[in-house]
Amino acid sequence: MVCSSKEEAQRVMSQVKIIIRPTYSNPPIHGARIAGLVLTDQALNKQWLQEVKGMADRIIGMRTKLRDGLKKEGSSKNWQHITDQIGMFCFTGMTQDQVERLAKEFSIYLTKDGRISVAGVTSGNVDYLAHAMHQVTK
Repeated sequence: MVCSSKEEAQRVMSQVKIIIRPTYSNPPIHGARIAGLVLTDQALNKQWLQEVKGMADRIIGMRTKLRDGLKKEGSSKNWQHITDQIGMFCFTGMTQDQVERLAKEFSIYLTKDGRISVAGVTSGNVDYLAHAMHQVTK
């Protein structure tokens, strides 16, 4: 909202808060209804489970491709922990300095402690990621 004065902005904000308050206090029910439908309809539940398995398998595959890519790049480090871990995130074991180099030199962003979102790794970027990780860890 654009207002002509601070006082007007305060009045407008007061009204906006009145409007949005019910949204936060009483979230819409449609999400819960969709989840309930998927969990109780046999065909939808089967489809959902297949899709969840597909996502999990893709992440497992990306972990393997990343580990293999690091080996292919010539890394002598043991990257087995990449495939030993499970889930959408992975602790790479990289130091804060290595993480900063990834961001600065390769535009790859991780948490400062070296945790990466494996869900963001794709067949289109896994080789670039492996190359970059090797460059900053050798």
